[in-house]
Amino acid sequence: MAASELYTKFARVWIPDPEEVWKSAELLKDYKPGDKVLLLHLEDGKDLEYRLDPKTKELPHLRNPDILVGENDLTALSYLHEPAVLHNLRVRFIDSKLIYTYCGIVLVAINPYEQLPIYGEDIINAYSGQNMGDMDPHIFAVAEEAYKQMARDERNQSIIVSGESGAGKTVSAKYAMRYFATVSGSASEANVEEKVLASNPIMESIGNAKTTRNDNSSRFGKYIEIGFDKRYRIIGANMRTYLLEKSRVVFQAEEERNYHIFYQLCASAKLPEFNMLRLGNANNFNYTKQGGSPMIEGVDDAKEMAHTRQACTLLGISDSYQMGIFRILAGILHLGNVGFTSRDSDSCTIPPKHEPLSIFCDLMGVDYDEMCHWLCHRKLATATETYIKPISKLQATNARDALAKHIYAKLFNWIVDHVNQALHSAVKQHSFIGVLDIYGFETFEINSFEQFCINYANEKLQQQFNMHVFKLEQEEYMKEQIPWTLIDFYDNQPCINLIESKLGILDLLDEECKMPKGTDDTWAQKLYNTHLNKCALFEKPRLSNKAFIIQHFADKVEYQCEGFLEKNKDTVFEEQIKVLKSSKFKMLPELFQDDEKAISPTSATSSGRTPLTRTPSKPTKGRPGQMAKEHKKTVGHQFRNSLHLLMETLNATTPHYVRCIKPNDFKFPFTFDEKRAVQQLRACGVLETIRISAAGFPSRWTYQEFFSRYRVLMKQKDVLSDRKQTCKNVLEKLILDKDKYQFGKTKIFFRAGQVAYLEKLRADKLRAACIRIQKTIRGWLLRKKYLRMRKAAITVQRYVRGHQARCYAKFLRRTKAATIIQKYWRMYTVRRRYKIRRTATIVLQSYLRGYLARNRYRKILREHKAVIIQKWVRGWLARTYYKRSMHAIIYLQCCFRRMMAKRELKKLKIEARSVERYKKLHIGMENKIMQLQRKVDEQNKDYKCLMEKLTNLEGIYNTETEKLRSDLERLQLSEEEARIATGRVLSLQEEIAKLRKDLEQTQSEKKSIEERADRYKQETEQLVSDLKEENSLLKQEKEALNHLIVEQAKEMTETMEKKLVEETKQLELDLNDERLRYQNLLNEFSRLEERYDDLKEEMTLMVNVPKPGHKRTDSTHSSNESEYTFSSEIAETEDIPSRTEEPSEKKVPLDMSLFLKLQKRVTELEQEKQVMQDELDRKEEQVLRSKAKEEERPQIRGAELEYESLKRQELESENKKLKNELNELRKALSEKSAPEMTAPGAPAYRVLMEQLTSVSEELDVRKEEVLILRSQLVSQKEAIQPKDDKNTMTDSTILLEDVQKMKDKGEIAQAYIGLKETNRSPAMDCHELNEDGELWLVYEGLKQANRLLESQLQSQKRSHENEAEALRGEIQSLKEENNRQQQLLAQNLQLPPEARIEASLQHEITRLTNENLDLMEQLEKQDKTVRKLKKQLKVFAKKIGELEVGQMENISPGQIIDEPIRPVNIPRKEKDFQGMLEYKKEDEQKLVKNLILELKPRGVAVNLIPGLPAYILFMCVRHADYLNDDQKVRSLLTSTINSIKKVLKKRGDDFETVSFWLSNTCRFLHCLKQYSGEEGFMKHNTSRQNEHCLTNFDLAEYRQVLSDLAIQIYQQLVRVLENILQPMIVSGMLEHETIQGVSGVKPTGLRKRTSSIADEGTYTLDSILRQLNSFHSVMCQHGMDPELIKQVVKQMFYIVGAVTLNNLLLRKDMCSWSKGMQIRYNVSQLEEWLRDKNLMNSGAKETLEPLIQAAQLLQVKKKTDDDAEAICSMCNALTTAQIVKVLNLYTPVNEFEERVSVSFIRTIQMRLRDRKDSPQLLMDAKHIFPVTFPFNPSSLALETIQIPASLGLGFISRV
Repeated sequence: MAASELYTKFARVWIPDPEEVWKSAELLKDYKPGDKVLLLHLEDGKDLEYRLDPKTKELPHLRNPDILVGENDLTALSYLHEPAVLHNLRVRFIDSKLIYTYCGIVLVAINPYEQLPIYGEDIINAYSGQNMGDMDPHIFAVAEEAYKQMARDERNQSIIVSGESGAGKTVSAKYAMRYFATVSGSASEANVEEKVLASNPIMESIGNAKTTRNDNSSRFGKYIEIGFDKRYRIIGANMRTYLLEKSRVVFQAEEERNYHIFYQLCASAKLPEFNMLRLGNANNFNYTKQGGSPMIEGVDDAKEMAHTRQACTLLGISDSYQMGIFRILAGILHLGNVGFTSRDSDSCTIPPKHEPLSIFCDLMGVDYDEMCHWLCHRKLATATETYIKPISKLQATNARDALAKHIYAKLFNWIVDHVNQALHSAVKQHSFIGVLDIYGFETFEINSFEQFCINYANEKLQQQFNMHVFKLEQEEYMKEQIPWTLIDFYDNQPCINLIESKLGILDLLDEECKMPKGTDDTWAQKLYNTHLNKCALFEKPRLSNKAFIIQHFADKVEYQCEGFLEKNKDTVFEEQIKVLKSSKFKMLPELFQDDEKAISPTSATSSGRTPLTRTPSKPTKGRPGQMAKEHKKTVGHQFRNSLHLLMETLNATTPHYVRCIKPNDFKFPFTFDEKRAVQQLRACGVLETIRISAAGFPSRWTYQEFFSRYRVLMKQKDVLSDRKQTCKNVLEKLILDKDKYQFGKTKIFFRAGQVAYLEKLRADKLRAACIRIQKTIRGWLLRKKYLRMRKAAITVQRYVRGHQARCYAKFLRRTKAATIIQKYWRMYTVRRRYKIRRTATIVLQSYLRGYLARNRYRKILREHKAVIIQKWVRGWLARTYYKRSMHAIIYLQCCFRRMMAKRELKKLKIEARSVERYKKLHIGMENKIMQLQRKVDEQNKDYKCLMEKLTNLEGIYNTETEKLRSDLERLQLSEEEARIATGRVLSLQEEIAKLRKDLEQTQSEKKSIEERADRYKQETEQLVSDLKEENSLLKQEKEALNHLIVEQAKEMTETMEKKLVEETKQLELDLNDERLRYQNLLNEFSRLEERYDDLKEEMTLMVNVPKPGHKRTDSTHSSNESEYTFSSEIAETEDIPSRTEEPSEKKVPLDMSLFLKLQKRVTELEQEKQVMQDELDRKEEQVLRSKAKEEERPQIRGAELEYESLKRQELESENKKLKNELNELRKALSEKSAPEMTAPGAPAYRVLMEQLTSVSEELDVRKEEVLILRSQLVSQKEAIQPKDDKNTMTDSTILLEDVQKMKDKGEIAQAYIGLKETNRSPAMDCHELNEDGELWLVYEGLKQANRLLESQLQSQKRSHENEAEALRGEIQSLKEENNRQQQLLAQNLQLPPEARIEASLQHEITRLTNENLDLMEQLEKQDKTVRKLKKQLKVFAKKIGELEVGQMENISPGQIIDEPIRPVNIPRKEKDFQGMLEYKKEDEQKLVKNLILELKPRGVAVNLIPGLPAYILFMCVRHADYLNDDQKVRSLLTSTINSIKKVLKKRGDDFETVSFWLSNTCRFLHCLKQYSGEEGFMKHNTSRQNEHCLTNFDLAEYRQVLSDLAIQIYQQLVRVLENILQPMIVSGMLEHETIQGVSGVKPTGLRKRTSSIADEGTYTLDSILRQLNSFHSVMCQHGMDPELIKQVVKQMFYIVGAVTLNNLLLRKDMCSWSKGMQIRYNVSQLEEWLRDKNLMNSGAKETLEPLIQAAQLLQVKKKTDDDAEAICSMCNALTTAQIVKVLNLYTPVNEFEERVSVSFIRTIQMRLRDRKDSPQLLMDAKHIFPVTFPFNPSSLALETIQIPASLGLGFISRV
């Protein structure tokens, strides 16, 4: 197809524009050959007539289809030209925020001037191992490609980074080196990769500076060779530098700075170690203030100085050398401040004692006078003499600056040499990757020697680049067997010849430098004479005779000749150098060691940059003439040599190109200046690459990709089984010109523009199909709409007519109803009127009758009251008259009686005077006297009795008087209170009088109030009605408020539930983080494990304590005894106050019946306690008597008994000591300490309680050992006795009687321990005792009984522990009770004596009642327990006795010893196995070897029960526990753990092996838990399994060790499956088309991309599912716990989701709508797999949620704000960075899809700005979820396990 045929209407083209460089336009009509004008429509809405060039008649460039815009590789564009490249870069940079783009083999990097999160370690891991075309363009992809080619091709590589200043070359080179350091690692422990990275801050500080274009511009070129060993790990590095810009040391332009190191020194001048440098502000020095910009925004020079010093230390530059470097740099600054004064025009001088010069000399260690002299003079040497000549001020200033530049260049070289020494490796370098960070093409308004050298170097690099690109193109065509013709490309060899050939520019410059009177003008004339009009690339400016123009590959550059000769010579006075060499400062002469060869020309230009060559390994020896020749080497000559050496190095390596582009000159982030970009693209060779590609066949498709993309252009008959032939047939029909395409072996090659033409045909075909589909669908929709409208109209008519009929019927019904209502209403109104009148009449009558009745009642009432008043008045008058009469009568009687008495008195007085009277009176007086004498005697006797009574009564009286006095005092107090009360009474009486008056007033007011109340009654009734209405309204409001409150409560509960759920999730996350942190520490723990075990053994040898992990169980007896002792002491302390208060209780006159009953009960309890104590004493006496009897017996084993008795005595003495210490501690705790010190929680209290518990534990242990020794003594004495039937019988009966006599549980436990030790004591072979083994069976029965007793005692131990806990609670309650009693006592003291005594007695009675009731309950419980244990012990003792009797009846001891074994077949009873395996100690290594080290998992998993090795190991552990052999247990467990680690270290890459041992380790761990004897693990056990519990050792610590080992194995399992799944995930989940034909294939460009078509050998989703099935089946075969399988599956799915999502985020070609559908389908297949395996509840699906949401994000609409809101709510598992990244990468595969607009992405960012999530872009694919091992008991009975012979374990036997 002709190119002109593509210029049809609506075709889009590019036209030149002076501002935007290229503008897009659209054709308004078709182009016809011969047209001179094109009618165009611009994007801004304007129409334009574009005139074609009449000479060339070139049509404007066609624009690529939108589907191709934004491609990763520019060579994938159909139209390859400058505007297409520029537009593609702009779209990627501005719209998609992508700074990297491929252009064939070149990586174009645009500086964003902003920090981007695309350089983290997660990104490095994502690019590691990936093909270059599979991922989005990145500097890491280039670095990975170089690293991969180095390893694959064993060829050295180079990465060439070039670009303008400020384009980001240094940063790109730095990231490339960081990638190598991270991916490869170092081969030694010296961390070479850190040193390589540490060289960057050093080189940046001494070689980088701020320019107008860049704040951190590299002012030198460098080539770093990173060396690798045979395993491709970093072993060292070497650096070569080029063209250091020395002129910057002495001069800086406006807004620029000197090298960073000078400003870092000035910023750190206040540090104490820098005081000697005498530095200050940077503005104080001439060499740092010229630019006027000493600060860089956002950069802290002091911090950078610290980083520089840290890097120097890391690279091995000592502190003394660092201070030496800083002295030299400070000296350069002070040298710049040295000033000169002119004597005359030809001489100058330095002021005396010039401070800057003196500081310089002090720092450099040189003589002040000598340096002062040679700064102002120079030496001239002739053939015969030497002269010292003064120089002018200008010459002296130039000489000073030249010296400063020379010193800095030497220091720069010295630092580079030391950095190379630090990076040098003693290991032989196998290969290297070189990173070249070099300046790009430069052109300024004034170009000098520096720009000439830079552009010369770029000409050489561009030539090498062109040759490499041409070579790759040629290789591609030859590989595909395509006939190719020589592509015409720009060859810049003529330009290079112009510069470096014989009589070239550099030769003429060197020749002019040798001339005595050579000047820049003469050199310019020689150039004109030699090259003008002879070389087309050399021109002379029209208006200048001191400049020349060279046509470079990028542009024409005009160079000014002024300064060329001086910069090429780079003269430094030799005398000044000699002064510096004579310095006392040792470091300074080191800088000038090489100056013996060359002094004047150095490796730098005086005002330019420094080319450095490799340091020769051996100094060349030559004649003085040769040295002089070396002395004449110029800068240009050295630069040419070093450039040739660099090109040789690059040509010997495989190059990789990075071209850095500066998007704008103002450092604005993500701002694109088209003019500057095009200028740099032309200069860096990108457009040349495009031109070379466009000259051939730039578009390349594989046959399968072409078929998949353009299947729509083929008919069904065109599709053949051979894809290649199908594509040939179709292309011959579509493109008639066969020169436009070529068929290769695997690809189809197209000329430029042909893919666009095919895309146009495809789009037209799809558009026509879409129109047809739309036509059909629209017709169907309209037809469906019409039918729906017709049906709706009929329905509406039906309903309207029905409505009208119903309305008419309603009208008729209403008319009839209205008539009836009127009838009834009229009747109602008449009746109502009648009722009102009748009611009114009745009311009037009632009121009238009531009024009359009330009047009549009032009249009767008044009359009745008048009668009563009259009655009372008349009564009162009669009574007063009666009283007055009676009073008068009595008075008269009194007067008369008085008169009569007076008369009688007179008569008596007269009679008394007479004698006869006396006689009458004395008659019988003597008798009376005798009677009186008798009475006196009786009274004396009574008096004596009364005196005795009186003395008794006096005591009583005294006590009574005391009481009365106290009562009197109390009464006096009460009297005073009564007086006060009387006063109050008087006042109250007055108040009562007042109140009476007030009452009268209130009565009067009451009447008025009642009247008012009547008036207000009606008002209140009205008000009540109003209030009722308001109340109803308020009720409604209340109901509404209640409803609102209920809703708010619901909302609050929902919010609280949400908060609770969030908090629980957060707690779960914290728990998982802690687990993850702990599991990460296990690797470190495993390394320290051996050392820890050694130290632990040393500690156990040093300190005599039970070993950890092997704690013996506590004796039940000892624990009970200690607890009983403690509680009894507390009871005794509580009895004391009750006894002291007994006398006071007897004096209380109250009912004592309850108290006496309680007292009686207490005495009974004390008697029972005493009886029990007596029984205990009797038992101890029996033990003593038995000891005495045993001493009388013949002692066969006397030595052993004496030893054990001594040991027992020693332990008993230690027991006594411990008891004393315990009593002292308790006494100190109860008496000595103050209450506040002994309060719970006080420090002293805690210390004492800790000591108390430790001492009590030690006491228990000692008691237990004493009891064990006693039982051993008893067993040994019984073994000594003669074995006859009688003794055996008596022994059993005695044992039974003793058991029956035992009342304490501790004694029963002791008896059991003795019986157990007795069973273990015989060391002889039991089979020798009896021929047929019946005795052995009896012994086995005894062992079973012992185990049963042991399990019961274990349960008793736990119950006693609970009792101890209860006693502690009782102690605490008693303390509280004591405090409460103290409070009550304080309260009682405030009461009167009688009330106080009564209250205290009552309180004491209640306390004693509660205490006695508690004691009764405890005693009943203990009685029940003792009775139960007695019954059980009787049963077991009876069984034991029966067995022993039956045994001794059948066989006598004589038969056992004397009778020979007869060969008679006696049938044996089948053994009852106990689930234990016995092995010998020396067979342990053999057991571990056969069972662990040499075991093949596959055979075990297929043929035997799962977890068999774990069961076998546990059964061996059980037997060692049964033997109470802690050494054997420890040895076996340690050997097992170490052997498992060895197996995993040896075969750690085999999934089956790791899975097998993870399963068995978990099963072993579960067995240790299940049979540990802990209640929490015994819930699901059978009774038989509970009998198999471990009895002697607590292996909790070993369980923790095994748990840690299981975690390590799990992590290794995850790493193994990750390595297996990693290659499958991207191919199967992303690249493979599970749904064929959905994903459209786009052109890939030069970079090869992994095909999405399932070729042979590629992984598909089925491959992943098959691998998952394999993993699952292996884990199930190995018997792995289901919960653990779920965790493994969850981890696998997380890896799949994370790797897939990470690749999706780094691949623009995968972010499309169709790929989202493919991903969702693949995820659904994974979910289906989970359902098939019943693993939906494993949490695996949730790990795929980010990937699911990313796929949904690719498929949802992305236009409106509603879409943005939906995306924000949907993508809650994705971070903001991931959402924005997916939207930026979204790429339409077809023209019907639309790109995501920038405004929409900004809307998403605005909505998500408040979301707090991680800024990390990629998921951590290496993350391992913390694993847990839920307890999973086994139902398998240990005694049923059979050991197969295939395991080779014949040396172990079942027990």
